[in-house]
Amino acid sequence: MPDKTADEIHRALSDLIPKNTPTFRILRCAWSSRLKDTPGRSLIAIARSLVPLGQWERGFAYELIAHHRGAREALRPGDVIAFGCGIDSWGAVDGFACFVSGPAWRENKIPTSLVRSWARSPSRWWRRAALVSTVPLNNRARGGKGDARRTLSICRMLARDRDDMVVKSLSWALRELSKRDRLSVELFLKEHEKILAARVNREVRQKLETGLKNPRRGSRT
Repeated sequence: MPDKTADEIHRALSDLIPKNTPTFRILRCAWSSRLKDTPGRSLIAIARSLVPLGQWERGFAYELIAHHRGAREALRPGDVIAFGCGIDSWGAVDGFACFVSGPAWRENKIPTSLVRSWARSPSRWWRRAALVSTVPLNNRARGGKGDARRTLSICRMLARDRDDMVVKSLSWALRELSKRDRLSVELFLKEHEKILAARVNREVRQKLETGLKNPRRGSRT
């Protein structure tokens, strides 16, 4: 059944015209409604079957999990690792971290030790995943209530990293935490100012001072 349902979704995505975010979201909402009474473990099996089928299918799998309470509650560490298998792009990493690993970590479905192992990975994408996984801990819209301890434990590990993908995600993680715990972020910057990338220092300080990431552009993210 999981493979059969995944094949149906795969065909629906293949036939999607135009294939863009709005049409993707309409299709995903329709399938979430169709699968709302599916047991959590069964929904996870369907989603895991989707991941190897393509990037659109991977994103679809992540959103199915995020929008199915039973699946979120039934997630196990092995599932989260499987959903991350093959992440190799900005979009795939952020979808995985924002929809799957971050919420799972927030709800203690995966241990901090697992996220810390990603921060030590030679792969830029897994290091980015570790940092972006902190966003759901702090982002109010994603259910975050604020967690400076776990967030900063990952930020400290990657404070010296100069890979562009990691630097950008470190800035994001700190800016998101600053909305919930300004003092902790200010202290972190003070302690690590000399080893942080210039971009991180600049963007996070601008966020603290103006509420904007890039004041000239009016960006609030």
